[in-house]
Amino acid sequence: MNVIETHGLTKRYRRKLAVDNLDMTVAAGDIYGFVGKNGSGKSTTMKMVAGLARPTAGEVVLFGDPERGGATPQGFSRIGALIESPGVLQSLTARDNLVAKALALGMTHAGAVADDLLALVGLDPTDRRRVKAYSLGMKQRLGLALALVGGPDLLLLDEPFNGLDPEATRDMRLALVRLNHEHGVTIMISSHVLDQLDRVATRFGVISDGHLTAEFTDDELHERCGSSVRVRLAAPERGLALLERALPQAAFRAEPDGALVVTGASLDEVSAACFSAGVEVRELSQQERDIEEYFVELMGDEKERSLFITKDGGAR
Repeated sequence: MNVIETHGLTKRYRRKLAVDNLDMTVAAGDIYGFVGKNGSGKSTTMKMVAGLARPTAGEVVLFGDPERGGATPQGFSRIGALIESPGVLQSLTARDNLVAKALALGMTHAGAVADDLLALVGLDPTDRRRVKAYSLGMKQRLGLALALVGGPDLLLLDEPFNGLDPEATRDMRLALVRLNHEHGVTIMISSHVLDQLDRVATRFGVISDGHLTAEFTDDELHERCGSSVRVRLAAPERGLALLERALPQAAFRAEPDGALVVTGASLDEVSAACFSAGVEVRELSQQERDIEEYFVELMGDEKERSLFITKDGGAR
């Protein structure tokens, strides 16, 4: 079952088209990493999913049932959200903020609920300071705890690692994985901290200028960013044609400096193919593709992306 489906989702603010005809799916049990530049439409999309903004066009379907679990009060009641900045009462303690929300939702044992959630996110339930004295990182933790009041089935988190030191980031990451694995909470996270997303996300969506440019699983990401061979040839065009015939299973990408990046073939295979074809090699090395570079490529403009070479020598 898909917990989130968007169909042609569009949001326009006067002359600004923030989200443009976006089709996205988040399956039950996913930790979905939502990646994009500032202003690409991440927060706006999450607001529409959470019912905090009305779409200009298109629809959001929640929990697989447009009649009973779709974008209705019943569907929204199953969502916890931390979008842009935590909505906290600055004059209250963290515990009192949680108790107030729990009581507003009609929960019994509000104090025990607050204590458990504060412990989960790494805050001290006995801390009597008002929230206005908290650091940004502590407010982020409190925002997560508030999003968890009521036991949501879907958690929407917009930049949850902002303001956290390395230890707090690790604690936040482990808490999210525990919620997903032990309690079955589906989580959608937007973040610029790609190394942290890579450690928790099971699927990814990449948004650029309001368009969803790609969706893929964690396994597919690491397959695409696996080992490759970089080779610089004395005669690149002739060498490419010879290597394509010798290595039909491989894919080739041209770098701006004229070198070729070969995937689907080992260093030894590329070396042997060059030797057999009598191609002069000026550089040969094995490399791992940087995950951040791959995401930047997906988020960038077409003219900013690397040139990819197909089997017929054309660009794609």
